[in-house]
Amino acid sequence: MDTSSTLELVRRRWDDSIIPELVEYVRIPNKSPMFDPDWERHGHMEAAVQLMYRWAVQEVRDLPGARVEILRLPGRTPLLLVDVPGAVDDCVLLYGHLDKQPEFTGWSDGLEPWSPVLRDGKLYGRGGADDGYALYASLTAIRALREQGLPHARCVVLIEASEESGSPDLVHHIDALGSRLGTPTLVVCLDAECGNYEQLWCTTSLRGNLIGSLRVEVLAEGVHSGTASGIVPSSFRILRELLARLEDANSGAILLEELNAPIPPDRLAQARAAAAVLGDSVYAKFPFVPGMRPVSNDPYECLINNNWRPTLSITGADGLPAFRSAGNVLRPQTTLKLSFRLPPTLAPGRAAEAIKRRLEQEPPYGARVSFAVESAMGGWNAPALAPWLERSMQQASRDFFGRDAMYMGTGGSIPFMGMLGERFPGTQFLVTGVLGPQSNAHGPNEFLHLECARRLTACVSRVLADHGVREGARRAA
Repeated sequence: MDTSSTLELVRRRWDDSIIPELVEYVRIPNKSPMFDPDWERHGHMEAAVQLMYRWAVQEVRDLPGARVEILRLPGRTPLLLVDVPGAVDDCVLLYGHLDKQPEFTGWSDGLEPWSPVLRDGKLYGRGGADDGYALYASLTAIRALREQGLPHARCVVLIEASEESGSPDLVHHIDALGSRLGTPTLVVCLDAECGNYEQLWCTTSLRGNLIGSLRVEVLAEGVHSGTASGIVPSSFRILRELLARLEDANSGAILLEELNAPIPPDRLAQARAAAAVLGDSVYAKFPFVPGMRPVSNDPYECLINNNWRPTLSITGADGLPAFRSAGNVLRPQTTLKLSFRLPPTLAPGRAAEAIKRRLEQEPPYGARVSFAVESAMGGWNAPALAPWLERSMQQASRDFFGRDAMYMGTGGSIPFMGMLGERFPGTQFLVTGVLGPQSNAHGPNEFLHLECARRLTACVSRVLADHGVREGARRAA
């Protein structure tokens, strides 16, 4: 591969074609079905799919045999599929998603979720980095190979539209595709994090996610707080007592044995190496209020906490009136939405059973307590890297970033990775992305770091080229 020519082509495609497309994509409020149950009627998801479809059709028009399709199933979000034949008898699967998280609050002046802003080498707005760029980067990486006449395997690009809801529709599309998908020997996922914007970061593990609603009811209707307090226990106080069964309030450690799992030694070693490179940026990247400090000042401990240990976050509440509407009333019920992050190797069903059992048994004061699981997704621990892939990723990072590649677990979830790992146990994975410091996916001021995305695109092209050479030689032998 001529690395200079590759990077030149990638830069040109990003500046002339991809950035204008992503600007239009950011404008579309195509929230995932969990956040927009009427997504089909609103039409935003369709608009995003059509935007990417039109671009992909133009992009592959000079690639013989390439197909671009929008796959549909009744009641399911659509799937965009791009199938590019290769000169090597093998298959690479490239994955991304186009659905988005909701707006959230706290955007800075001049920035809004659906109003794209280009500033200081970043594209601000919801969804550009998570994960609208994936289709464009994937096809541009393939084009870079074609421009140099470098052989590659068949490349299947899958862009789903329900990832932010836990990918409930994707498994149905995969089943419907059947043998059309083939058996990929390499999966490239562009929906992950990066520790910084100066080198290639390879995700080695993803935590699972379990979401549920914990409801405590104490009265049939609200009553005067002066009359009832001291006699009727507050539903909120009971919630606090129940949460203490699960979590140490001082450290945040999860107390349920069923939610903890052993951490493999190689992942501990990778975390130590990542911590040495990142230093205090592991926690300094977050917008702490003045005087606030992280759970630990040890970058290594922070990485292990975030990548492998279970955690609990309260992400929503019901039964609490708005501040201005809050009278002197002892409320009849309180409901909290609980979001558990689970170790990559933990079975989510086991965790759900343990949580429900612990919360509902022997309710304080005989209150009506219920825990309803809304979704339970398993995590993913990457298989051991094949020597060729490790060499390729290192060389790609040196070629296009000038630094070695790094390995790190991620605290978030990508449901598709676990699904693929089960279906194709011999497959190799390159899971990477552009969600670096302050990029703030899901929150205010989300941005796509454009230069990192350009260089990452070139890295993917290098890995596809090395895969083509390796598989071609192996099959010829």
